[in-house]
Amino acid sequence: MRKIAITGNIASGKSEVQKILISLGYKVLDTDVVGHELLHNNTEIKNAFIEYDILEYDDISREKLGKIVFNDKKLLDKLNSIIHPQIKNKIEEFFLENKFEEKVFVAIPLLFEANMQDMFDEIVFVYANDELRLKRLMKRNGFDEDYAKQRLNSQMSQNEKMKKSQIIIRNEGGLEELKQSVIRTLCG
Repeated sequence: MRKIAITGNIASGKSEVQKILISLGYKVLDTDVVGHELLHNNTEIKNAFIEYDILEYDDISREKLGKIVFNDKKLLDKLNSIIHPQIKNKIEEFFLENKFEEKVFVAIPLLFEANMQDMFDEIVFVYANDELRLKRLMKRNGFDEDYAKQRLNSQMSQNEKMKKSQIIIRNEGGLEELKQSVIRTLCG
């Protein structure tokens, strides 16, 4: 089984690549979804952030937690130190469940930040220029420009990540162009 990571910075198009792969019959784990599920009633996170207003109806509010951690690198690191080991366990479970597949894909935005690159045989980086990603993020999430820039700047630079990746998929055109690129580079 080939274990392939799909990474890229926020609003680069990882989700679209993932959808294309799923439509072609591949098994794909979305670590964003896993991370959101792990936040739900996470006692360890509730305790770690007890002095902050992160709860809504006795559960963790992703929006409240996000506004806190994306304004403070130490708090973001604190959150990641809790959530990343839990995500790593879910990835290992996914590999076990799909051990007879020829290729499996894991969409993992913070692959390098979480230092999980050694779990994979190959790393695919989805690239879109910063200006396009800023526009996408503001439109998709309804963020104002300042908060969107904060989110963009909270991740390792795209250039650094590209140097550590084996395959680069550019996503600055349309969906059909992206689909052809995915088929050409990942499905052979």
